[in-house]
Amino acid sequence: MNDHILDSEVQQYINSHLNDDVHKIAMAKSPFPEVSPKELANQIAAKNKSVKKLPAWYHQELIYYPLLLSIEQCSSESTAAYKATLARGESLIDLTGGFGVDSLYFAKRLKSVTHCEINGELSAIAAHNAKALNQHNIQFLPTDGIAYLENNQSQFDNIYIDPARRSQTGKVFQLKDCTPDVVQNLDLLLSRASRIIIKTAPFLDISAGIKELKNVTEVHVVSVRNECKELLWVIEKTIAKDVRIVCITLNEQEKTFSFFRGEEHSDSEITPGPLQQYLYEPDTALLKGGAFQLIASRYGLQKLDSQTQLYTSDQVIEEFPGRRFRINGLISATDLKKEKDLRANVIARNYQDKAENLVKKYKIKSDNHRFLIFTQSKKEGYLIIDSTIEQHY
Repeated sequence: MNDHILDSEVQQYINSHLNDDVHKIAMAKSPFPEVSPKELANQIAAKNKSVKKLPAWYHQELIYYPLLLSIEQCSSESTAAYKATLARGESLIDLTGGFGVDSLYFAKRLKSVTHCEINGELSAIAAHNAKALNQHNIQFLPTDGIAYLENNQSQFDNIYIDPARRSQTGKVFQLKDCTPDVVQNLDLLLSRASRIIIKTAPFLDISAGIKELKNVTEVHVVSVRNECKELLWVIEKTIAKDVRIVCITLNEQEKTFSFFRGEEHSDSEITPGPLQQYLYEPDTALLKGGAFQLIASRYGLQKLDSQTQLYTSDQVIEEFPGRRFRINGLISATDLKKEKDLRANVIARNYQDKAENLVKKYKIKSDNHRFLIFTQSKKEGYLIIDSTIEQHY
């Protein structure tokens, strides 16, 4: 950690060059002998990355930014604030503290937080920024979190861990392939806290994760603007009869859809129905959670087709977590080809071609309101639905 980056002249330079080309800054001569051009470029790039993701950091003076990769990998403020609501009691240890965003939000709700980070420089940066942000109930330890637990008998109300994948190839992985190995160390974690909160990437299979871990009580599927951001696994010492799935959409208006896995499995198959006045597409969090039948039964919807996760109704359901479209009518492929200056967004669900291919085939230009939904129904076969979007999230 180069303390000269915090000098007032350097900070003024960073703030006045936020709109400049960081590649040129990295290659040019630094105006400060104690700060390299690469360091200046990284501070500018990392701060720019934080403007929407970490607004509290961005707008606070004297924030020290780590390597850009740490900013890209850390939680956003919205997801950190949500996971902090999962903690119970007064204390928590973050075994993989990183830049410290999650630790800071846990500290806003708990009496004390311990932040472990094996990278000493990153630990020092997180400690400095917590002080700058006026959060003083976090203890920063430049150490391996698992080793720390192994070498003392400290007890906590919560343990939080964000294991990193060892392999970056492909999207299918198991928790045992991550570091720290949560599966191997689960008994140690349960011996030191009554509640374990594990963050993983969203593409980890929920059923596989439940099989790998013991005592999973809840899985939280977190999305922002219809993009699944992370899975949060809550583990407790008492074995639950059924695992609760919580699908949370963190948009301007938060919406939650929760259920027990047994409810979806026991729910009867929804009979596909005809296209009605409105079409509903569930948020990615609900699709990841797998509540395909419950979505229909709880909101009084009909599925358009048993193999298509699109739902239809004559009613406007404001609380539905996902996109809502008003149906203008059906359009044939022949009429679509005849339309001049065709403008729309394209969705393809259970259709014979991909959306990007359909855009090229029909020469469709982007539009903010009109959507062409290429899909199929059991009764009518392949459909092209002309619609107007009324709710994005």
